[in-house]
Amino acid sequence: MTTDYQSRTRLLVGDDAARRLSDIKVIVFGVGGVGSWCVEGLVRSGVRRVTIVDPDCVCPSNVNRQLMATAETVGRVKVDALKEHLLTINPEAEIDARHAAFCADTAGQFDLAEYDYVIDAIDSLQDKMLLIRTACDSLATLFSSMGAARKLDPTRVSVAEFWKVQGCPLARSLRQGFKKSGMLPSRKFRCVYSDELLDNAGTPQEPRANGSMVHITAVFGFTLAGLVIGDAVKER
Repeated sequence: MTTDYQSRTRLLVGDDAARRLSDIKVIVFGVGGVGSWCVEGLVRSGVRRVTIVDPDCVCPSNVNRQLMATAETVGRVKVDALKEHLLTINPEAEIDARHAAFCADTAGQFDLAEYDYVIDAIDSLQDKMLLIRTACDSLATLFSSMGAARKLDPTRVSVAEFWKVQGCPLARSLRQGFKKSGMLPSRKFRCVYSDELLDNAGTPQEPRANGSMVHITAVFGFTLAGLVIGDAVKER
């Protein structure tokens, strides 16, 4: 007997929209606390063609909020562990796992014109600025995550156009960086953010580390997935 994994998806959005989800191509930069859950939402919703990009390996501090981070995967390359998990959801998914960073030295290795959607879930300010500008110059639709750390209230997670995001230090730093450089993104794009900002109550064990928890980072990630899904299923 053949199992229909997408029966509930098609029931909600219809056969044509489900086929569009199956056909789109998405690249996700950063598969940590936000990006890993975004990819989970995409693949479970029928998106088959996904590229995941991240330079890191799983460490113990990832376990509290990153999908593929478990006691068994500590030390493994993040994109490899995540790809292995995603293929247990849909063995026919086309997962391109790239153990790499997006930065000035590597940007030329990524042809964003190949993709329908670009997801920005990276932390480095300069690399994030470069990715945003590069994605906005392409034909792909960009969705970006702002800062998900130092938050506890998932009801404050929102979506707004980048220049209208309020209360997020990362968005503020990005806007200042773009203006200072004189190189603004060439078009508007939507972001997931929260205006909540708490102080760390504990002592960080890593430089510049901030506290974060899965019930926030996963909401950020699933909201990004929802933006892709909502756009892809629209009648063309």
